[in-house]
Amino acid sequence: MLAYRTLFRIDRVFGVTSRCFLSKTESFSILSFRGSENSAMDGFKKQKMVNLMWRPISTQSSSILTEAGNEVQEVAQCSKSSDVSEEVIKGGVNETASVVSAGKHSVSLEVGASLIKFIRGKEGTTQMKLEEEMGVKIILPSSRNEDHISIEGGSVECVTKASERIATIIDEVVRSPSLDYSHFVSLPLAIHPELVDKLVNFQNSILGNHSIARDKQDDQANRETTSVAVDLKANSETNKVNVDIKSIPIVSYPPKAKSKSSTLLDLGIEKSIFIKPSTFHLTVVMLKLWNKDRVNAAGDVLKSISPSVMDALDKKPVFIRLKGLDCMRGPLAKTRVLYAPVEEIGDEGRLLRACQVITDAFVKAGLVLEKDAKQSLKLHVTVMNARHRKRRKNNKKKMETFDAREIHKQFGNEDWGEYLIREAHLSQRFVFDQNGYYRCCASIPFPGEHTA
Repeated sequence: MLAYRTLFRIDRVFGVTSRCFLSKTESFSILSFRGSENSAMDGFKKQKMVNLMWRPISTQSSSILTEAGNEVQEVAQCSKSSDVSEEVIKGGVNETASVVSAGKHSVSLEVGASLIKFIRGKEGTTQMKLEEEMGVKIILPSSRNEDHISIEGGSVECVTKASERIATIIDEVVRSPSLDYSHFVSLPLAIHPELVDKLVNFQNSILGNHSIARDKQDDQANRETTSVAVDLKANSETNKVNVDIKSIPIVSYPPKAKSKSSTLLDLGIEKSIFIKPSTFHLTVVMLKLWNKDRVNAAGDVLKSISPSVMDALDKKPVFIRLKGLDCMRGPLAKTRVLYAPVEEIGDEGRLLRACQVITDAFVKAGLVLEKDAKQSLKLHVTVMNARHRKRRKNNKKKMETFDAREIHKQFGNEDWGEYLIREAHLSQRFVFDQNGYYRCCASIPFPGEHTA
């Protein structure tokens, strides 16, 4: 018989559950013998679930002379993958480790579906570099909806180092602009049909009824053209027809005045930069929630502060007025974001206090990036955003701004109306419900019109 011994050090980590271990800092051995495997596992299953993290210290194997041929065989064999497993968390990454076969170890990491592409890298370069340097095999999910990756290697040490490197990559990504915001806390305004109708009319009045395709056809029709005339004369003597071809002078038409749509394109204005009326809202705080645990934690935070939000609002309904248009930083000629300013009716500051309660709670929970936590809250309703512009095939670089001077001249003093703020949502970006609004992951109510 051959005994294979592996020694680990155990450390406690908050919020992580592990199995198969005895105490906080106790060193232990995993012995794999014939006939004792089942009894060892029965002992493990009786232990209380505790929060642990493992780090390998050393790995030793023993050699036994077999009776046949007196050959020396060194075997590093543990039980099946289900015999030894654990969950750990490193750098915000959930990790489940197991020994899968002779000389092979694996770990499963929940990294979040939106982060998989950063581990893969451009054309798989990051993944291949990690595999070569760490001596492991990284298995990425085939579906965009899956958020786990697996790392396989010949030793616990190489698997651990690879998982730590991936945790570092993720930590850098979530703090950089490379990873877009996935969620945000919103105060929905699209629930008011009258506001949606006004915004639809606003967009239609700017875009008009002209189409770029029609403009191109008109331009083609107005190009200079050349024609010919054929004069046929019959010759009675020869019974033949004489053909006299005469060219008609080039006819030039005056250039057609630029249509409205072509002018809008010159100004950088097109449909894609308008915010969809069905998604209109006030933004309280932006979030990067790259895995299910963070989404669930954010939902719990929002629900837990509902009483505090009610207190900040004095348990009274809050109404806002939307009036005019303004641009976010910079001149109107080079606008990036055009928005409708928000005024709290009564000017008591209750809405801002409630929003600050929400922001502070998410900051305290560690769900807001440091740079976002430092930004002062400016309540506004975005109407147009150049960042949403769709890149055209014939344009190598999309325009980062648009000229909003004429729009501001026409709608700068527009009264969009007064509206009740009814609730706060934890909204998921890029995913929409049946009404066209952002998918709601959690919500809390605001005082209603008849709240005492």
